Amino acid sequence: MIDLNDSLPFSAPCERNKDVILNALKPYLSDCTAVLEIGSGTAQHAIHFAQSQPHLQWQTTDQPEYLDGIKARCEYAKLGNVLLPFVLDVNQDHWLPKPGKYTAVYTANTHHIMDWSSVQAFFKGLPSVTQQNSLLFIYGPFKYNGEFTSPSNYEFDQSLRSRGVGSAIRDFEEIQKCANTAGFQLVKDIQMPANNQLLVWKRSKV
Repeated sequence: MIDLNDSLPFSAPCERNKDVILNALKPYLSDCTAVLEIGSGTAQHAIHFAQSQPHLQWQTTDQPEYLDGIKARCEYAKLGNVLLPFVLDVNQDHWLPKPGKYTAVYTANTHHIMDWSSVQAFFKGLPSVTQQNSLLFIYGPFKYNGEFTSPSNYEFDQSLRSRGVGSAIRDFEEIQKCANTAGFQLVKDIQMPANNQLLVWKRSKV
């Protein structure tokens, strides 16, 4: 008998890191009600986190080419608190199909894939979908004071840059400037396995 789960989009890194990320998020998610995920990818994080936190309404989004896979995984999981995806390009003027505010925004492994102008657009768009005290979670690798946190991150950065599309591991200090301009203040910088970080921010001004 064919298991439909075998035909769903799958990321081995997502499977490895989903529990450790969830454990880091849990203290902050208790007061959240609605999460907007930017770049849901395979939707493995969305399904795992929402299943663990049934009080959350988790909205999946991504680029058009990923929506079918996300939708298939959501329908397979049959979780009432995971919403089917819609297209969200951070460079578009309006992110949401209709106006709305979220108590948290989550994104994983997106900022080093985007070019820098798209990273800036990401932060520019946040105020339109968040409110006072909304949380922002950013997971991925970063540089600090221009230095990589590991030799493997340096090699990863070189690989990203070789694509010629503006991808690169970002400087934490530049990310912080963008977040502050958008009205978010850093709450916690959590060191994660595999030379990644989980940055937790709170919207302190509107």
